Amino acid sequence: MSAERMARLDPVHAAEARLRAASCVHVACAPVRDLIAEDDQDAAYAVQALGIARRIAEGRRVVGRKIGLTSAAVQAQFGVHTPDYGVLLDDMVVADREPLPLDRFLQPRVEAEVAFVLGRDLDSPTTHVADVLRATAFVLPAIEVVDSRIAAWDIRIADTIADNASSGAVVLGTTPRGVDGLDLAAVGMRLDRDGEPVSTGSGAACLGSPVTAVAWLARAVARHGRPLRAGEIVLSGALGPMVAAEAGVYHARLEGLGEVRADLVASAEPALALGGAA
Repeated sequence: MSAERMARLDPVHAAEARLRAASCVHVACAPVRDLIAEDDQDAAYAVQALGIARRIAEGRRVVGRKIGLTSAAVQAQFGVHTPDYGVLLDDMVVADREPLPLDRFLQPRVEAEVAFVLGRDLDSPTTHVADVLRATAFVLPAIEVVDSRIAAWDIRIADTIADNASSGAVVLGTTPRGVDGLDLAAVGMRLDRDGEPVSTGSGAACLGSPVTAVAWLARAVARHGRPLRAGEIVLSGALGPMVAAEAGVYHARLEGLGEVRADLVASAEPALALGGAA
């Protein structure tokens, strides 16, 4: 069956196939919003679920979720007006200071976040911030390397959702902090590259507070029948502007939470990007 006929008959599978091909050949593809409607989030999450199911069948394991587009500035940048979410798989999690090759990604960008590790399920579609605080075993500083299979980051909400919320990798700090007495909305963040500041922000940039962001996620995934489970890692969203990733050591300091370093190692060859469909 031709790609054109497949797209007409099954746009969800066609969109997943385009994104999968981009990953396999390491060449960024055209947006998938020509296959699914630009604002059809249900179809976009169906594409995402299909891709995650394929990765699980290949031997990967779900270890958590991530929230994207929590910053008003980032929403404005990409012309969207709501957060989205994706799935974290075991091969996305990297240890603090572990070398991370840039050629693993297509168009990487870096941002600092608060990672929540859950001690209890959050399975109610009416989850609120108190539920999140009770369910959180501890939090960690994190650096997320976001990535896009869509050429030139030409994304709208359906594109990024389908592309697993533009997931790449996450580097986790190693010192857990309890949330008792910790004002996550007031947490200050500084992100340096090789000792030079590249991004600053605070917890308030993340939907007002990272706790609020996790409550939003818990409600959203519970409504879709995929609730948050004890033991999962939740990336709560960027605390400041994301920056283009280059070779070097990215060092994030989060007040009251500690530090984390991502060691991005130069790629042997630059990633390719094509505007045409994969």
